[in-house]
Amino acid sequence: MIQFVQSLIFILLIAKSMCDQSDEGVKYASKCEACKILATELESRLQETGKTSEYLELGYSIDQPKIKKEYRKSELRLVESLDGLCERILQYNIHKERTDSTRFAKGMSQTFETLHGLVNKGVKVELGIPYELWDKPSVEITNMKTQCEDMLENFESDIEQWYYSDQTKSLKDFLCRDRALKSSDVSCLSEILVKGDTGKIKQEL
Repeated sequence: MIQFVQSLIFILLIAKSMCDQSDEGVKYASKCEACKILATELESRLQETGKTSEYLELGYSIDQPKIKKEYRKSELRLVESLDGLCERILQYNIHKERTDSTRFAKGMSQTFETLHGLVNKGVKVELGIPYELWDKPSVEITNMKTQCEDMLENFESDIEQWYYSDQTKSLKDFLCRDRALKSSDVSCLSEILVKGDTGKIKQEL
């Protein structure tokens, strides 16, 4: 009985929270948050594609000898890494228990983990949206995907410059801090998700 009452109170608090957020309007990703996620995903993708030691054989004529080029330094690797990059943002969820940029993160939020747990135990949970839509990308996530696509188009040459240089700077610094967010708020770039997160963040030194 006590557990049922606790579950009921939790559901009421969640419902109130969602109503409050609806009244206040949706909080879309800032330009800083969108650039940070883009940079994070591209660096992650490049790490994935950079694990090969393959060489490409390039040549424009069968009469000319083929030129070998390391895949890790090739244009093909960059093109393949950028392909579908912004689609990866759809793997993110809104973690409403956080208020900074770490609210955008992969994995299910603590709130929905609890709600799914209640449903699995047979508790009826009404959130005003069908259960099958609980795990669909939110409007904040789809908006951030659009921001990512716009940013890729506007800063394509800068990304290429970073890729073909020695990459001494992180992409967050090179693209976001020094270019896309010049004269803008860059505080979100220093916010990192703590391992075993409890909803708190720490600042990078």
